[in-house]
Amino acid sequence: MDSEVAIIGASMTQFGQRDAWIRELLAQAGKECLADSGVSPPDVDHVYVSNMASGEFEGQTGIMNALAHDLGLMPAYSQRIDQTSSSGGAGIYAAWQSIASGSSDMTLLVGGEKMTHKGTGGATDVIASITHPVEYKHGVTLPSFAGLTARHYLEKFDAPRDSLAKVAVKNHKNGVDNPKAQFQKEISEEKALESPIIADPLRLYDFCPITDGSAALMFCPVEVAEEYADEYAVVSGVGGATDTHVVHERDDPTTMGGVVDSAETAYERAGVGPDDIDVAELHDMFTILEFLQMEGLGFAEKGKAWEQVEEGRTERDGELPINTSGGLKSKGHPLGASGVAQAVEIYEQLVGEAGPRQVEADTGLACNVGGFGNCVITTVMEAR
Repeated sequence: MDSEVAIIGASMTQFGQRDAWIRELLAQAGKECLADSGVSPPDVDHVYVSNMASGEFEGQTGIMNALAHDLGLMPAYSQRIDQTSSSGGAGIYAAWQSIASGSSDMTLLVGGEKMTHKGTGGATDVIASITHPVEYKHGVTLPSFAGLTARHYLEKFDAPRDSLAKVAVKNHKNGVDNPKAQFQKEISEEKALESPIIADPLRLYDFCPITDGSAALMFCPVEVAEEYADEYAVVSGVGGATDTHVVHERDDPTTMGGVVDSAETAYERAGVGPDDIDVAELHDMFTILEFLQMEGLGFAEKGKAWEQVEEGRTERDGELPINTSGGLKSKGHPLGASGVAQAVEIYEQLVGEAGPRQVEADTGLACNVGGFGNCVITTVMEAR
């Protein structure tokens, strides 16, 4: 692979409970991304759609073909990318490969999911299909994994329960300044700690919401990017990794091996390290995951991430702002869109289009997690 890969445009629909169905959500984000990048539909060679479960959620398959039709992208090659809740990151990997390999000079990636019409029970059941059947038959779900891991982490590293609440408070505060976020309201630490228990010790505000929404990115070689934009972002490193499907087989449940391994690859390809990252978007489907990813990515020593949160290092005005978008916690988590939306935030930060969320950043990172760390994509992006 020889071509340097650039991102020249991005878009994100409103996240939350939407009346629109998956085809409409995808088309909206795709159309807005085409406009943002200044690319005409006939110039798109490849179109990828990141989506976990359109068939299960609304009986709609063939959504990549439908999107190509709806946006007038024919005869572009189209493909749906499913890697559970890391489908968005997997889509970034596929789009990056398509450009870097020389197979495409213009690739549109759109991620989306329609979930809220199923209700909490129905959506949770679809999401629980990620788990291994051996564990699922015992009633294990992703929230229960999160609760068990959080309890183990707090006890093993003598971390205060308040530190998890601080993650929720921070990300809700950031979400206030994101007009596309599902929740644009602050919460207090007291409110987080007094909310209903979901999976002890985790409470309601430790979990992300069920969400509808879509997000999109436009990829091309750097030499092509210069024809479209004065400022753009370069995908300097991407890494993907797979961990055990059965979570109890892991040597240490507080170590996300997929995060560690994918980060090592992404850093090596980009020629950077953890200390070079100026802003990061992490997959905070549960607050405990922010700690585990910070440590797996090398932002904090093992068992010390909670201390950095307590010290304010991950605040928007801290040394390493994390989840300036509001994260999955406040912005929302439409499964197939989340990894794409993470990269949209990093792109906007790098090109100076993040509005009131703007921080000073030349290098950013996004980490998108599938299941409970079963598969992970880490992406490093740099401003040009």
